[in-house]
Amino acid sequence: MSGKVLATGTIFDIKRYSIHDGPGIRTTVFFKGCPLHCPWCHNPESQQAGKELVFRANRCLGCRACVAACGREAISWVGDRPVIDRERCTLCGACVEACYAEAREMVGREMSVARLLAELERDVSFYDESGGGVTISGGEPLAQPAFLQALLAACKEAELHTTLDTCGFAPWSVLERIRGYVDLFLYDLKLMDEARHRELTGVSNRLILDNLAALSERGHTIIVRVPVIPGINDDEGAVQQIGAFVATLPHLMRLELLPYHHIAAEKYARLGRAYALPEARPPDGSRLAGIADLLRTFDLSVRIGG
Repeated sequence: MSGKVLATGTIFDIKRYSIHDGPGIRTTVFFKGCPLHCPWCHNPESQQAGKELVFRANRCLGCRACVAACGREAISWVGDRPVIDRERCTLCGACVEACYAEAREMVGREMSVARLLAELERDVSFYDESGGGVTISGGEPLAQPAFLQALLAACKEAELHTTLDTCGFAPWSVLERIRGYVDLFLYDLKLMDEARHRELTGVSNRLILDNLAALSERGHTIIVRVPVIPGINDDEGAVQQIGAFVATLPHLMRLELLPYHHIAAEKYARLGRAYALPEARPPDGSRLAGIADLLRTFDLSVRIGG
């Protein structure tokens, strides 16, 4: 049995019939774990590499079965709801099994490439009819390089179109190994100012920019995606810096503006985390149009939305 069949990794979701993560109808696989910690992240459950416990308070029936099930006494009843001590919790899953209302869920599961490929191939007819395929997203897929490479290789062997949605933060050696299996890169670009990038995401953007330039120089098909975050990267100076850099890339399909939204705030509450941008509001259509027009002055093809 080949290594690609034996390879396993951690994912947190599989989304079928996706139409915003590459051409045609696609199945998007979400890898768990990311080296960046963006305060606007709309998949906070993707950030940590391991399993996490999610609690949906609106589903709770107040039966207290979770309190009785927890052998670590990590769940207590306070007022009208259960409260979890995440320091004591060992993620054993006993409370999830005991919850009749499915208010508790363990996010993150290990899958083999063979099992995952079987899931992906269920929708081959949709891919073929629409020009779609498989998109690998996250989290950050490059954070699981061996699993990513094995999955991409298996997809190509099965003649599936592959798209990689990435922030590009990984050693070039990782990208060198996987790039031949990728038909389209959706490359996330947030800020050009290194100090500001480090302050907001926890990492420098130098490696991200160098990898993007290297992929473009090698002729890969790339769509640069810019999440438009009010008060963070939507001012004229930040937009001009992005436009000036992207305009230097020798191969680029287009640049896409992805407007910030705050619908993920509830996800943070389910994980017991505070949402870092409670006052931020999505940019309106006129603001997005103005940013797109400014970027077009750099002779770029720009689209609003994915």
